[in-house]
Amino acid sequence: MQPSLTVFDDMIHQLEAGRSNPDGADQGYIGSYFPDLLDRPMFHPPPNGTKLEGTYRLPLGYQMDASYYYLRLRWSVPCGPNSVITFPGAPWLKPWYWWSWPVLPLGIQWHKQRLQTLGYSAEMPIVFIEAVFYLGIIAVARLARPNLSKLCYRREGKNILFLQAGLKLIAIWSILAAYIVPFFFVPHTIHPLIGWSLYLLGAFSLSCVATNAFVLPTLPVLAPWFGILGSLLVMAYPWYPDGVVRALSVFVYAFCCSPLLWTSLVKIMSSLQVSLDREAFLPRLGENSSPAGFNKLY
Repeated sequence: MQPSLTVFDDMIHQLEAGRSNPDGADQGYIGSYFPDLLDRPMFHPPPNGTKLEGTYRLPLGYQMDASYYYLRLRWSVPCGPNSVITFPGAPWLKPWYWWSWPVLPLGIQWHKQRLQTLGYSAEMPIVFIEAVFYLGIIAVARLARPNLSKLCYRREGKNILFLQAGLKLIAIWSILAAYIVPFFFVPHTIHPLIGWSLYLLGAFSLSCVATNAFVLPTLPVLAPWFGILGSLLVMAYPWYPDGVVRALSVFVYAFCCSPLLWTSLVKIMSSLQVSLDREAFLPRLGENSSPAGFNKLY
């Protein structure tokens, strides 16, 4: 089977000339260009390798919709190595984006084809620089030990309430930023395994910064990190019998993780409140912590 370059050039010319298109999409244009396509015979490769002349219709397996695969996690019709697979859906959930896998199981196969053709030489330097940067953040966060007492020395009534509320808000936003910011810095078209690894490394490093800066417990802050990792493992599990069981498994996992995430949030807020209350009543360096009346009596 060999496509005709002459026919292709004529199709491009007709498209530029404004040929009528019933639905404005590629299907409508092909239908208008080949009006008698349904009357053409089905193409079947001749067993003796004889060259066929004329126009033929290709069987369904030569162009497959990816949604046919997701329901049963296998092809219900023959899909050969020369088949064309289309990925309809939201433009931000295409297989060439690293975050599309394992949401889309076929995404990893798409990247296998890219690895054999284009490769990832354009993205790897950025990945290496970001990985070194995140490792540096982890090292600095381990060495540096910020102290909230510099911000929370004894203050008068309303001031300390506003300060505590502001620090709580900053702490929560810092944790959220730790899981959101790295997502946007991963090269969009990198291999999913590399992309998710880099994202998890970035989220872990920024979470360490938030943990040390606000003296928070490590495990509750990293609870979303473990939750994301677990969801990836649940979706990437390769032995589901069909797509329905896979979707139910993801739902059950999310249902079970929700109470744990809520408990982690409660522990973070409680720990932050305890730290702020303790630091708020620390005296300044060199300041006498004894009450004035006590000094007069003794």
